Amino acid sequence: MELRHLRYFVAVAEELNFTRAAQRLGISQPPLSLQIRQLEKELGTPLFHRRGRSVELTDAGKLLLEEARVILRQVEVAETGVRRRARGETGRLVVGSAGATYFHPVIPEIIREYGKRYPDISLVTQASNTSLLVARLRAGQVDLALIRPPISDAEGVGTVPLVDEETVVILPNGHRLSKLVTVPLAALAKEVFVLYPRTLNPGNYDSVIAACRSAGFNPTLGQEAPQIVSVIPLVAAGFGVSIVPRSTARILADEVCYRPIESDAPRAEICLAYCRNGSSRAAQNFVAVARRVSRNAAQGQGKDSAKRARKAGAG
Repeated sequence: MELRHLRYFVAVAEELNFTRAAQRLGISQPPLSLQIRQLEKELGTPLFHRRGRSVELTDAGKLLLEEARVILRQVEVAETGVRRRARGETGRLVVGSAGATYFHPVIPEIIREYGKRYPDISLVTQASNTSLLVARLRAGQVDLALIRPPISDAEGVGTVPLVDEETVVILPNGHRLSKLVTVPLAALAKEVFVLYPRTLNPGNYDSVIAACRSAGFNPTLGQEAPQIVSVIPLVAAGFGVSIVPRSTARILADEVCYRPIESDAPRAEICLAYCRNGSSRAAQNFVAVARRVSRNAAQGQGKDSAKRARKAGAG
């Protein structure tokens, strides 16, 4: 028994007329009659009482009509489900995030926009560090990862730049430098720095060290934080000062002071990492949404900067 037999049978059973059923199916009547006879032969029982131009269902035919409708509905549901999964509209997506990336407003905006466009995707998040997330990405344990570049070994991994933000100085409340509007890095030469292990975020770590050296000193390293966000409560507790991405400046804002860095500040980038080969359609869709949201955000910032420049010029 084939699905077409069931479709042909249902058409005849609902129309109770071979001619109308053939027209409905878009075929000629003789092949339709032949298919129904073959189905009856296979099942070993008549499905219709044939009375001139009209037909009536036998008891066996009535049962088959009930079952055939269920089967064809299940097939339709399966076909629709497979097509939706192939388009990346259903399923599960695991997205890792590293280095307090989720504090930048562009990141939750990406997740919100993706959720609106693909509401039937179950989105699971994992927080870790860049090196571990890249390893999990290669192992297939996460589908995508929001990371702080660069990646030491980028083989097989593609990245999409999403954010390029400045860093700021973070000071304990009451610190002598908190009175300044902007802080020159050279003013931190005698301070103890609270940083995280370099292995967690080599790119950010190295940029902070390089900026300090460019300002004429090697930073004195003190208490080590397990991750970027852990730096902030340690600074609040008086363990030292640090340099963090601007987007983290909302954390413990009443207990620490965030100040812009005078002159060139180290940059803090966020990228979306994905597998170059074997990414699911759902992951590809997430990448597309992330590109679009980050591009729109950058354009919006550009317009805001132009407005501020025009106002300053008018003043």
